[in-house]
Amino acid sequence: MDSPTPPSQIHTHTLPEDVLFLVLSYLDPRSLCRLSQACKRSYMFISRDAVWRKIAKDIINTGLTRQGIDLCPSIPLKDRVRVSHNWIHGVCRKEVLLKWRINLLPWIQLDCDVLYLSQAANISAYHLRADGGKLQNSRVALFSGHQEDVCRFTLTDTHLISAGGDGKIIVHDRGSDYSVEYYGHNQEVNCIDSKGGVIVSGSRDKTAKIWALTPDRFGQCLHTIPTYDRVWSVAISPSLCNFVTGTACCENFAPLRIWDTERCHLVSCLGTEFRRGAGVLDIVYESPFQLLTCGYDTFIRYWDLRVCSRKCVMEWEEPHDSALYCIKTDKNHMIASGSSYYGVVRLWDKRKTRCLQMFQLAPTTSSPVYSLCFNTTHLYAALASVLYSLDFRTAASQSWK
Repeated sequence: MDSPTPPSQIHTHTLPEDVLFLVLSYLDPRSLCRLSQACKRSYMFISRDAVWRKIAKDIINTGLTRQGIDLCPSIPLKDRVRVSHNWIHGVCRKEVLLKWRINLLPWIQLDCDVLYLSQAANISAYHLRADGGKLQNSRVALFSGHQEDVCRFTLTDTHLISAGGDGKIIVHDRGSDYSVEYYGHNQEVNCIDSKGGVIVSGSRDKTAKIWALTPDRFGQCLHTIPTYDRVWSVAISPSLCNFVTGTACCENFAPLRIWDTERCHLVSCLGTEFRRGAGVLDIVYESPFQLLTCGYDTFIRYWDLRVCSRKCVMEWEEPHDSALYCIKTDKNHMIASGSSYYGVVRLWDKRKTRCLQMFQLAPTTSSPVYSLCFNTTHLYAALASVLYSLDFRTAASQSWK
């Protein structure tokens, strides 16, 4: 009787592709890599994105959203899975990208290969180098016009919209020097968001305002909403029907409130028990029904409006009882948060209750992480006087080998 053919001697190219995909779906990344070394045909087949899609969707920060949308189609999924293991195990290289002399409250945004950074009253744009994620020596654009520091800014496809301590909102055309100033708040504008031809701003003057960004009503204030508390954060739903305000929680009002964008009626309040002073500093929508919030009470909270608006479905507490200044998500499993002391950045897996990784960027200073952003290979964090990057494109972690 003939003995069965050992698996190492099976010619993968003789099997139908659908059968081969099924077989490979049972292998982990390490086994796939080993099998790809068997021959050139195996290597070419296993390098296909379709082989890695299931694995990539189940781990953190591979550029695949929960809905299966690929945010980075130009990078092979195999490479992204390898780098994801470095995120999971905290394998990275820390670098200082920029330093400045005085302490500021910087804000950063990443748009493809351009990093936008606010410093005092200006916002600079830098191209990222293709060879390593560092900033090119000279900035490619400068956006100015505020008399005091920029508090926040947001990006659309065509505009950069900034909010300042001078009470102004400035809409900059990203393709030219043209800009328009809005005067509408009596005190500093702490937060801003824009989607679908609408701008929402929030201010220390205890109001939120809705502005038109469409050509026929450009610069027109459509609504003013009294919030009766200082507004620290705003976010517009991807559906454009609603927006959320996060306030200082210093008055007898819920700090998280959802408003109808068109009529500006209060739709609902999120949560029921917030201690006084538990202000909400950042809000991130993942879908029209799901959003993340963080702030002074040291918790990241995950809300699902389809389930209940009175109680969050998940929450994660900062282990050292520090306020959380900012959060970002990969729109799948990972959350990155910036803490108020020693430049601490934490990575969280939504499926786990404890922090996945912690990076102490400034162990000798007490600077908060005022803002952070990331792509599949780098994380960028802005502290009071320095901009850091964490490069995860290092040698494969031990579990990959």
